[in-house]
Amino acid sequence: MAKSDRSPSATAPSGGLSLHAAWEWLRTVGVALIFAVGVRTVLFEPFSIPSGSMIPTLQVGDYLFVAKYSYGYSHFALPFSPDLFSGRVLGREPHRGDVAVFRFTKDTSIDYIKRIVGLPGDHVQVRAGQLYLNGTLVPRTSLGDYVAVDEHRTQMEGERFAEDLPGSGGRGVVKHDILKLTDEGMQNDTPDYVVPAGYFFAMGDNRDDSADSRFMGSDPEDLGFVPMENLVGQAKWIFFSIDAAHPFWQVWEWPLEIRWSRLFHGIR
Repeated sequence: MAKSDRSPSATAPSGGLSLHAAWEWLRTVGVALIFAVGVRTVLFEPFSIPSGSMIPTLQVGDYLFVAKYSYGYSHFALPFSPDLFSGRVLGREPHRGDVAVFRFTKDTSIDYIKRIVGLPGDHVQVRAGQLYLNGTLVPRTSLGDYVAVDEHRTQMEGERFAEDLPGSGGRGVVKHDILKLTDEGMQNDTPDYVVPAGYFFAMGDNRDDSADSRFMGSDPEDLGFVPMENLVGQAKWIFFSIDAAHPFWQVWEWPLEIRWSRLFHGIR
């Protein structure tokens, strides 16, 4: 009887997967994971908005892409933020008016998102509820009454303004919206803060419901000046947004809860 010239090792066990096919599958998955991690580390990372501190610019339930390349890379750009180096690689100073994601000063495992209103050397102060930058009142125009809903489903009634924040680095005025609920409280009458070198001053667009750089004390929730090293990236686009007013199991409500008008909007 003639012998087959097929090698037994080249034949997969009945109903099984050959070692070669298994290796190819693992390699494909590995390449896909490396590619995804690379994109997330170097280019874009998705974030969700859990609080109302940036209303009306960002709403609770917005999902957005953050550009990691905008300010260069610190070790916070890496998965799990291993402390492999200090400072920033290819570092670039942010622009005044940018909406940026950064690590909280008191606990760098926590991401914050705020608007950058002060850069090194700037004088930042709030007097009677109005923002002053380098001694000059930042102009704003009323857009009328506004009702916001925070992360606790609490309604907040206030006034919406269009604010004209002076740009930086050759950029013109950054026009964006803010929400004012009151002119009372320490957040509305602050000292004249001078931003030190290597730091920036961040504020929420929801000016009276934001834990931001106006709070400089020793309280664990006080943000203070933020080191440039803590920057993660610049918020660029909203790619999804959901109100989530109903319980998760009410699937028939899902299409009605998507904020279709906010999808694919740029952030300014």
